[in-house]
Amino acid sequence: MTSTLAVLGGSGLYEMENLTDVRELAVDTPYGAPSDVITSGMLQTTSGAVRMLFLPRHGRGHKVPPHMINYRANVAALKMSGATHLVSVSAVGSMREKIEPGDFVVVDQYIDLTKRRISTFFDEVVAHVGFSDPVCSDLASALVQAARSIHVKGSDGVHTSGTYVCIDGPQFSTRAESHMYRSWDVSVIGMTSMPEAKLAREAELPFATLALATDYDCWHVSEQAVTVEAVMAVMHKNVHAAKATLAALAARLPDPKTSRAHKALTGAVMTHGNAVSAEARKKLSWLVQL
Repeated sequence: MTSTLAVLGGSGLYEMENLTDVRELAVDTPYGAPSDVITSGMLQTTSGAVRMLFLPRHGRGHKVPPHMINYRANVAALKMSGATHLVSVSAVGSMREKIEPGDFVVVDQYIDLTKRRISTFFDEVVAHVGFSDPVCSDLASALVQAARSIHVKGSDGVHTSGTYVCIDGPQFSTRAESHMYRSWDVSVIGMTSMPEAKLAREAELPFATLALATDYDCWHVSEQAVTVEAVMAVMHKNVHAAKATLAALAARLPDPKTSRAHKALTGAVMTHGNAVSAEARKKLSWLVQL
């Protein structure tokens, strides 16, 4: 069976080199339309052919703000298109001196401070999935190896763990908020990995985040305040390395059956079968048989 690596990312990541059989997929989901069409292609690696799916979470042209993204549609569309693994690539602010702008962080924990986002596929049915360890450790390990093989700083530029605090945005943090988050021992701050990680677990997809540090947020008094221009300047430099990292990851994808996400829905649904409406069964048929 050909593995399919799905990528949720920003501008430029859907234009990866060396893809063959490139197609655009317009996917309709029970939760509406995803942010954009999905770019599908085949990548030949040293371990065989791997199918790649790319979905720009903000849409092409970066037109959808983080608080307005249809996260459910994005994850559902990728799963419905055959994804076996999901990697979220996002720009983040560094909350630690040792994480320098330009560094990569493969995070292993999240703090979800979003307030206005739907974070589950289960509206009419009660389901509780385990989420104590939100990242697939095997996928994260493979991502670290891939990033270290690409990053110009090698191991020094790739951080193997860290906590990602996710805020709604679209505004950046106040200085007081930034210092508070640092007191929580977080590593990076961003606006998009939640609820992506939660939805990936419900979709039984091995999940990992490649966080690209672009700035020091506003806690770092020796640095200028965060600006879009500064963030984008570093991000553009990171795009090439991020794409190369994803290609390197494709060659070493772990078996999805070893992931804690595999069969995450087993025993998770609490609602008795005779209490599930026909509408709910149809809405969730792409994910689970009720």
